[in-house]
Amino acid sequence: MRCVWTDLCLTVNGETLLLDKSGAAWWPRTRTLIFADLHFEKGSSYARGRQFLPPYDTRATLLRMAEVAARRSPARIIALGDSFHDPFAAERLGTEERTLLGALAARAQFIWIRGNHDPHPPAWLGGTVMEEWREGGLVFRHEPRAKAEPGEIAGHLHPAARIAKYGRSVRRRCFAGDAMRLLLPSFGAYTGGLDVGDPAIAGLFGARFHAFMLGQDRVYAIPRMQSGGDPSRLPARGILVSG
Repeated sequence: MRCVWTDLCLTVNGETLLLDKSGAAWWPRTRTLIFADLHFEKGSSYARGRQFLPPYDTRATLLRMAEVAARRSPARIIALGDSFHDPFAAERLGTEERTLLGALAARAQFIWIRGNHDPHPPAWLGGTVMEEWREGGLVFRHEPRAKAEPGEIAGHLHPAARIAKYGRSVRRRCFAGDAMRLLLPSFGAYTGGLDVGDPAIAGLFGARFHAFMLGQDRVYAIPRMQSGGDPSRLPARGILVSG
């Protein structure tokens, strides 16, 4: 299988995943599209606490999801938890947002993984609600485990990375992974990011792993190491990356 130039292909525990430039992951063998941390209605949740943000985050997130789904034509969509920002977020969805979400649910089987923000996604959404989903060499869950078995695909930590060159720096959301596990970036419009060098993320991996940064037009593989040195000199050992 070949990747187009906007993707990176990554082998995790024997299964090939495509890292989409949007921040979603695509499992071509099963035609599965994977999103993490959508946080629908985060803007309206903040407004309830008198922190006012433009109330368009859910619509923006759903339109981006629809664009990826149109390109990939998935048979199944997995949402890796925290799809809704709070237990009452689904009740605040507007008509347009419900229509967009319904159109996505009509085109693919949905698996909703429970997150810490949304332990009980609403029943009217349809699909299947699960703590985790296992298939082939992969296990899908919301929160990564410190000593997880190989093949873990998770969200929760919202990885981001910064790269500096010629006196300028750029910070982007990113995937973080190696040959045994993968963390997806948050997909929601109002979600932030935790640097991949933070122990909460770096501590999940061995001495070497990669940050797969989302660029404007493609995904870039940036080697990371745990203790100093020049990461640009590190080979991509134990990981199959192409693009």
